[in-house]
Amino acid sequence: MTEALLADDPLYEELYDVRREALEIGNLVEEDVNPGMNALREKAAVHKGYLRNLLGLPQHHRHAAAQGKPGYTCFSFEACEKAFRDTTHLSMEILRLPSPDGERRLAFLEMDEPEHRCHRATMQPMFVKPRAIGWWRERWINDIVDKLVEGLKRQDRAELNLQLCARVPVHTITRAVGMEGDASLPFRNALIRTGSHSISAEERAAAAKTVETMLLDLIARRRAEPGDDVVSGLIASSLTLPDGTTRPLTSREIMLNCRLVMLAGGGTSWRQFGITLWALLTHREQLEAVRADRSLVDAAIEEAVRWNPTDPVFSRLVVKDMELGGIAIPAGSALEICLGAANRDPSRWETPDAYNLHRPLQTHLGFGIGSHLCMGQNVARSEINAGINALLDAFPNLRLDPDAPPPYLTGGLEQRGMSALNVLLH
Repeated sequence: MTEALLADDPLYEELYDVRREALEIGNLVEEDVNPGMNALREKAAVHKGYLRNLLGLPQHHRHAAAQGKPGYTCFSFEACEKAFRDTTHLSMEILRLPSPDGERRLAFLEMDEPEHRCHRATMQPMFVKPRAIGWWRERWINDIVDKLVEGLKRQDRAELNLQLCARVPVHTITRAVGMEGDASLPFRNALIRTGSHSISAEERAAAAKTVETMLLDLIARRRAEPGDDVVSGLIASSLTLPDGTTRPLTSREIMLNCRLVMLAGGGTSWRQFGITLWALLTHREQLEAVRADRSLVDAAIEEAVRWNPTDPVFSRLVVKDMELGGIAIPAGSALEICLGAANRDPSRWETPDAYNLHRPLQTHLGFGIGSHLCMGQNVARSEINAGINALLDAFPNLRLDPDAPPPYLTGGLEQRGMSALNVLLH
């Protein structure tokens, strides 16, 4: 496992280059979008139009189901929070991937209530905060972080976005599901290729088959010989359906659940980890405050998620006529929830554009809110917390490399991350 974790594998650069990822998808946005989102929020809580159009960017529909539908976008904290909590007028069906057999591809993420709650409940207990701090951290995260930081000690310089931020989440979620550590990159590569726009449909199908085979084989092994991992937990769990009947999860349901958490767990945490380190490395006084008082690490993470969430916009399908922020929105529309603007709403935070880990803690929308609140948020916090603490312990003089290009936020509008994090370690 250590060899795969520390390997100088070109797949790391291929899979964990947020700019390249956006170029392949076709949604690259280089400029800082926060001023534009702020300006739209100050004009109105809700606008007619998709966020990219309102920002003057080329149209790109993240979800195929939005094609041809009128779009609306909400910006204020009040309107965005209301939208996240509204399960009557708004549906997750916007995420549904085209499928000739009509089968779901994103497991419970595509579902609405009460079906969503039932399916999510089979996995949720393994992701609650006590388990993230205990089970996840003690079984996987600490070991992975320690080995990575130990490897960095032999260097004078490092690119933390690739050498730490990318590796902690992908190896954590792979091992937690039940796979061996050396499967992390091959599995991630196949998983990303299932949605790549730069390869043929046949290649995407082959990648999807690889993903399914690897997971179904793992599930079969765990049915025969259970372990202490996510797949074994799902095999042992029971699904209670809305009508009250109970049954075990099928192997295919377990496979789809694991596919979903491995897709999210290997990507979102990586980008947010990099954003958090960038925030601290460019705010030296706050970095030193965290170094002196490690109880501030959690506040540093929370403020980074508020300040620059890796995914500043989420979508919903409007299934019933509704009113939001004084705007009538008809059924059949798509609503984009601009949580990036909501997290900088001056009606809720003073000087909201500033990164300030000392500000009074208030609920933000960086992980969403309501029934679809990010299930992996506590694991992501644990990964970033462990990584920051280990870096500060090992490298008292950690700083950005003045000879390297300054890091900047890049990627798609829906998946922001760091260009790179070149640092001096000693």
